[in-house]
Amino acid sequence: MKKINILLVLILLFISGCGRGKPSHDERSIFVTVDVRKNYPKKEFSLQNMMSVEYVALETTDEFICQGRILDIGENYILARNNGQDGNLFLFDRKGKGVKKINYRGQGNEEYIILYGAILDEENNEIFINDIIGRKIVVYNLDGAFKRNIKTDEGIRYENIYSFDREHLIGDVGDNGKATEKTFRIITKENGSLAKEIKIPFEQKKSTITTDANGKLQSLYYYAPLLPYHDSWILTEASSDTIFCLRPDFSVNPFIVNTPSVQSSVFANLFLFSKIQTDRYYFMEKVSNKEKIIKTDLLYDTKEKAIYEYTLFNDDYSNKQQVTMANSECSNAKIVFWQKMEAHSLVESFQKGELKGKLKTIAANLDNESNPVIMLVKIK
Repeated sequence: MKKINILLVLILLFISGCGRGKPSHDERSIFVTVDVRKNYPKKEFSLQNMMSVEYVALETTDEFICQGRILDIGENYILARNNGQDGNLFLFDRKGKGVKKINYRGQGNEEYIILYGAILDEENNEIFINDIIGRKIVVYNLDGAFKRNIKTDEGIRYENIYSFDREHLIGDVGDNGKATEKTFRIITKENGSLAKEIKIPFEQKKSTITTDANGKLQSLYYYAPLLPYHDSWILTEASSDTIFCLRPDFSVNPFIVNTPSVQSSVFANLFLFSKIQTDRYYFMEKVSNKEKIIKTDLLYDTKEKAIYEYTLFNDDYSNKQQVTMANSECSNAKIVFWQKMEAHSLVESFQKGELKGKLKTIAANLDNESNPVIMLVKIK
């Protein structure tokens, strides 16, 4: 245990050495400690009381038949694809009207082999596609015209990429599962040159995968290593006891610390992950994968300075519909998270008289074959 505590101190000293900078919010200079062994008091919340909710019905036409897997959400546009790898990339406006559909799937210089991830850069009128098989980031304008390729460095595979600021992208680098550090890179949008590399060290790699006695995969918990938070980013690595905050000036500070250490042999299968953050609430998830994946939703109330196990309900349903808070997979910090709502499910709820407000109005104009409705949850 002494060795583990020393490692945590070294991590904090290493990160603090990156430079503190001036915080946009004072609370980001203070980290919260969460004891993952404890059973915290339970509390119910209304989604609408905590946040602002917007519903976007994706337009359904012969050209725009989309399963609604959202890749990014900007101020003016929504970027989506289908669940499979058919290469189709859909651009909708924020009211859900189809604007552009492109497909450059292939192995040519101006094409992508796989549509692994894509982000919007409305400021520069560009779309960045992360082609992990082709080992490149392909850049198009919002009209779908090819602009350039950004080749990734030898041995580098970006699991996720997002827009960091007007000039830079941020991405987390995949490893072979045997690494003793997690790497995040900030690169230029123009040619991919490295602006900053951040490494979070840890003693031993810990897995969020549950296997049986024969080593066969039973379950896997996916967590987001990168989450937007105001003008900053939350950096997470399962093998580290600390969740960090990366600021616009590239400085990094501790944000949330879990105890006891995940490196402890007793608590090696008990993790704490950041979900989303608002001005008042830090949403987290405690995950146990000793025999199977067990998830517990937690939040820290900065006003009450207390931690709760929470349940969240959508008030646009009359039958107390529970909301599962997903990680925000877009670089728009104003979008806390998004949720896809299938048309057939909304039609059924409408026919049962279970819907209220704007959601009821939208569902009245849907049929079972309509594109999904996207619920955008935003900071008030």
